[in-house]
Amino acid sequence: MWCPSVSLSLWANAWLAGKAAPDDVLDALSLWAPKQSVTAYDAVAAGHTGLPWPDIHDAGTVSLLQTLRAAVGRQLVSAPVGPGRLRGAINVVTPVPGDVRGLAPGTQFARDALAAGEAVIITNPDNPGTAVGLVPEFSCADVEESSDWYALAWTVYSLPGAPVFDHAELGVAEYSLRSAVRSAADALGEIGLASTADVDDPRALIEQLLESARQHRIPGHAPTRALRVLENAAHVDAIIAVTAGLSRPDDSPDRFAAPLVGCPEPVGAQSSSEARIASDALRPLSAVVRSARMAAVTAILHSAWTD
Repeated sequence: MWCPSVSLSLWANAWLAGKAAPDDVLDALSLWAPKQSVTAYDAVAAGHTGLPWPDIHDAGTVSLLQTLRAAVGRQLVSAPVGPGRLRGAINVVTPVPGDVRGLAPGTQFARDALAAGEAVIITNPDNPGTAVGLVPEFSCADVEESSDWYALAWTVYSLPGAPVFDHAELGVAEYSLRSAVRSAADALGEIGLASTADVDDPRALIEQLLESARQHRIPGHAPTRALRVLENAAHVDAIIAVTAGLSRPDDSPDRFAAPLVGCPEPVGAQSSSEARIASDALRPLSAVVRSARMAAVTAILHSAWTD
């Protein structure tokens, strides 16, 4: 689940609701890159956020916080409100081909968000219908020129209107995820993942992926159920990642493309028929995991504005 857009949205939302400090936002982002920057893509986005225009230059991390505060408007109150009227609504989208809900069709923002696989969308309740989107992009600087060799650049786009979000209800998502966990376990049994000859300990590999995800903290106001859904989703996703790696040929350049730097690659694979069984069984689970994660993230965002 973890990506820069989720980290930014959860902690910035908590900060704006008075449930976290600015340093909490910066600490969460620092896990992704030591250096952050933000620029406006167009003049309208600059007008909504106070970013410089037409002379474009990268603003630093502190300016990112100022950008978010400007985007949500001035009425920063934490009175209980309904999910559809969340104060300074911050939402996350994780678009994939075939599911681009929340993105305005035909816009550069939609294209860039789909390419990144993530984005943050902020609506301004002071000005209904006004919204901006932020898309992150990693870049590597010349090590000889800068000590901050890994950077995360945020681009802010104006949106034609406030999108309508349709996330699954958390209880429904949790039920679907439980079924997914059982299916994942069955798929593991099909290929005997617990006793793979060419991999010393696949389950340890799964745990390594889970530990990587646990490095990212979650605001203290998060509901217990949402935390449970995220943990279960991470477990299923780790199983999918490991099984996908085992099902690729040994010489595949993408074999076990895990989201963990330095994660050891398995050196062997199951038979093609066993790999196909596992792959076919696990493929539908990805959509369930994605839906459950978004439901949990939405619940955490909403919980910051209720007591």
